[in-house]
Amino acid sequence: MRCSVKKTCQPGKREEHIDKTKPYEIDKWSVVEGWKRVKAKGGGPGIDGQTIEAFERNLKDNLYKIWNRMSSGSYFPSAVKKCEIPKENGKKRVLGIPTVQDRVAQMVATLKLEPEVEPNFHENSYGYRPKKSAVEAVGKARERCWSHNWVIDLDIQGFFDTIPHQRMLELVGKHTGEKWILLYVERWLQAPMQTAEGRQEERERGTPQGGVISPLLANIYLHHAYDAWMQEEFASLLFERYADDIIVHCTTEKQARYVLERIRQRLEQWGLTLHPEKTKIVYCQDGDRKEDYPHTKFTFLGYEFRARKVRNAQKGNIFVSFTPAVSPKAQKRIRYTIRSWRLGMRTPMTLEAIAEMVNPVVWGWINYYGRYHRSALGPVLRQLDMSLAKWAMRKYKRCHRRMVHTLRWLAQIARERPILAHWNWRWSMRRAARAV
Repeated sequence: MRCSVKKTCQPGKREEHIDKTKPYEIDKWSVVEGWKRVKAKGGGPGIDGQTIEAFERNLKDNLYKIWNRMSSGSYFPSAVKKCEIPKENGKKRVLGIPTVQDRVAQMVATLKLEPEVEPNFHENSYGYRPKKSAVEAVGKARERCWSHNWVIDLDIQGFFDTIPHQRMLELVGKHTGEKWILLYVERWLQAPMQTAEGRQEERERGTPQGGVISPLLANIYLHHAYDAWMQEEFASLLFERYADDIIVHCTTEKQARYVLERIRQRLEQWGLTLHPEKTKIVYCQDGDRKEDYPHTKFTFLGYEFRARKVRNAQKGNIFVSFTPAVSPKAQKRIRYTIRSWRLGMRTPMTLEAIAEMVNPVVWGWINYYGRYHRSALGPVLRQLDMSLAKWAMRKYKRCHRRMVHTLRWLAQIARERPILAHWNWRWSMRRAARAV
């Protein structure tokens, strides 16, 4: 980038590089930081086909162009690449992938806007926020389900595709006085989507999933449409919100029905609609709460909450608790990923090479889905052992057509040298169980 840091700068500090002759004062270092974060996130190319690697080959000029255009007001985003992801129900989730330069520009705006809006957000909002996480939201929901008998499971229909643009801009304007942010947010919102055939689709509503700034805009919109309103109207009610996934805790069914209707009316005033089938009231049934009700489970952030047999770690007795574990849908996705690795066909690879390939993903599953009721994850990961057995049966003659023998052999290796993530995790659980 065409800027340099003076040698007189103190260690650990940097000088601002702002051209005050430009209409908008944007620090060049914010563009550099924006690029670093976009690179760390990764992602595919937009409609121009430019990858992150290709962008980096001419990094200084590319970053300078972004800064120069944003500072002068002449930056216009490209159309967003439309990607349709098939869903289990036969429908498709539409993602919008901006170009790399547009992702960097959006990150620059996000880095400026986020510190201004973050202090205003509700403590029960967990999605895409610093020092907040999905697993923390699941843990809080688990704790509150133990003390509240009823839950409202809210599902906003097509949330990212239905946000009204004008209202969104008005809300952003309440949180920042930076005119360039408002200018470019409006342009990002209005950028058309381009299909694989090259046809452009104009957008009058919504902010595309896949955009860097979209999660922040979603939080701003739902903070005003839902969080702040709930705090004012139902201050005693607890909830967890992760982007547009929302759980509300109630003490009675009557209260839950009343609150649900009020929320429905509130969201309709803001141009949002609750999904008629996915939105429901759930009774948190367990060993003590035994009322008969049609809905006794719900899914939140990849975890299914329902009655399960659990063991008291201190007393050792088994009881029925309303608690979360990896959902069937998440299990299906994990199994699909394991099959997609086609380990049985990777006979040229060593076990160490396979571990290096799969461990980052498997550790991600373990660290997230293994956080609560972790024993439910074990049977899912056994499919990985089956895939490894197929690999060994093809690779080694002594294992040929001997599945049971091969699984025992792999179990012995796992005990002696647990180099695969799920082997390491499994043995750590057994050691912990023995310690108790």
